[in-house]
Amino acid sequence: MKDDTTPLPGERKKIMFYESPDRQVRFRIRCQHDGVSQSQFFRLVLGGYINDDALIHEFLRNCKEKHGIQGKNKTDKIERMRKAAGNLKKKFSLEESEIESIYDIIEIEGDL
Repeated sequence: MKDDTTPLPGERKKIMFYESPDRQVRFRIRCQHDGVSQSQFFRLVLGGYINDDALIHEFLRNCKEKHGIQGKNKTDKIERMRKAAGNLKKKFSLEESEIESIYDIIEIEGDL
């Protein structure tokens, strides 16, 4: 079966980071258990993050809080901005390109 998550050879960029051997092995086993490759997993999660998947953002928010990665005020501000953008999207039935412009405006006005 063809993997439609894989970019074409001329359109690829490598994303790389380091992890402990134990976590890498556990990750590989979990991926095998779920029937996805490690690359597919990361592409799917990255796609959910980029496309504003609510479950991904909730998970990220919980992780940031749990590990002290970001202050509560900043996290709350980002969440308020996300909700405001979602409300505008619903209210005006905006296209994806228009939504990106709104995020840019909110970011500038919000002084992130």
